[in-house]
Amino acid sequence: MSRKKTPYKTYLAEEEVPRAWYNVRADMKTDHAPILHPGTLEPVTVADMQPIFCTELAKQELNVTDRFIEIPEQVRDFYLMYRPAPLVRAYYLEKLLDTPARIYYKYEGNNTSGSHKLNSAIAQAYYAKDQGLTGLTTETGAGQWGTAMSMACAYFDLDLKVYMVKVSFEQKPYRKTVMQTYGAEIIASPSDTTEVGRRLREQFPDSNGSLGTAISEAVEVAVSTEGCRYVLGSVLNQVLIHQSVIGLEAKAALEKLDEYPDIVIGCAGGGSNLGGLMAPFMADRLAGRQAPRFIAVEPASCPSLTRGRFAYDFCDTGQVTPLAKMYTLGNGFIPSANHAGGLRYHGMSPILSQLYHDGFLDEARSVEQSAVFEAAVRFARSEGTLPAPESAHAIRVAIDEALKCKESGEEKVILFGCTGNGYFDLMAYQQYNDGTMVDAIPTDTDLERGFKTIPSLAGIS
Repeated sequence: MSRKKTPYKTYLAEEEVPRAWYNVRADMKTDHAPILHPGTLEPVTVADMQPIFCTELAKQELNVTDRFIEIPEQVRDFYLMYRPAPLVRAYYLEKLLDTPARIYYKYEGNNTSGSHKLNSAIAQAYYAKDQGLTGLTTETGAGQWGTAMSMACAYFDLDLKVYMVKVSFEQKPYRKTVMQTYGAEIIASPSDTTEVGRRLREQFPDSNGSLGTAISEAVEVAVSTEGCRYVLGSVLNQVLIHQSVIGLEAKAALEKLDEYPDIVIGCAGGGSNLGGLMAPFMADRLAGRQAPRFIAVEPASCPSLTRGRFAYDFCDTGQVTPLAKMYTLGNGFIPSANHAGGLRYHGMSPILSQLYHDGFLDEARSVEQSAVFEAAVRFARSEGTLPAPESAHAIRVAIDEALKCKESGEEKVILFGCTGNGYFDLMAYQQYNDGTMVDAIPTDTDLERGFKTIPSLAGIS
């Protein structure tokens, strides 16, 4: 008796995976300020961006009109290997906290890259291959994005060079192993392989590196290499578009349960996962419908929203990229070597920055890493999932909000993003368990040094 072969995707709830990404920018009441060319200080065009980005990604970056952008079939087929991602009711955490709140989390750590980053990585690699490119460069902080891009480039047979922030390069050797397994070349940043890297090493010989520095190096190599472009895992409009699959799936799943969140919480570094999770709920807010309260959670060591300035700044430390108006600590700000490597970026997504400035993104909170890991351990012991340090920032505030419900007796629905797993972050967990973890919070003097690197642009606000 013969059996009909069934594709893997039919075993999943295929209909729950979106067929189009949502572009929140098309619905914003006030569009974010234009991205400026670093040489002319004029708004960038697709032509300006083509030496750095794939053409289709450049178009998405500047797209202010299309609410929905069709997901290419090859990208969606790849999504079906690991999507829809689980929406989990945190029953055991609720019981531990003795709260009347109903807590849900969207879990994005159930793929080999270990995080939500794969959602955009596979899209960016697809557009590069479709354009006929042969290689890509990128940066990575904690390593999730570099891992995701290495997987995506292996899938589409593209070369990949990854500049990994030095502190994470040293803290997370097995992230490098995974990237190398997928064929990527990994270089600690700042490095001696680029002009900007050599300059920064000479200026700051003991630097732990930063995402801004790694971006500078990756861009330098991309623009000087034939058949190569640069890709970025957060901050950009195109990335928030791709990550909208998180929120679209979460909203659809909650509708099946006849639930709607009162509070949506996400960790915030550059803005990719928070922007993706809250996108379809933000659409409700922008349309004047019922909407949640939105809370962005960032590390106290790199507090761009809570202590930064809303200003035009370079997106990289080497000051070679376009300028974006965003909440920033200054492109020269070098955060302490905290364990939330994916949240160590000096600026915030222009989209989220504008929404926060206009009051649509309701609140930003900064939290210390010892409190973050206390929440992570509590979550792991109750829910059985070891979260990434970045995700644990959202868990910290979700627990705090659930405890407020316990005090008030309110039965609120809380949704947060658990953006990745913590299996490559065991050094950080060990330090917390050993009691050797320290909280490094920048002083006003530290911040002022970073603010001094924000360019003064006469006549531009």
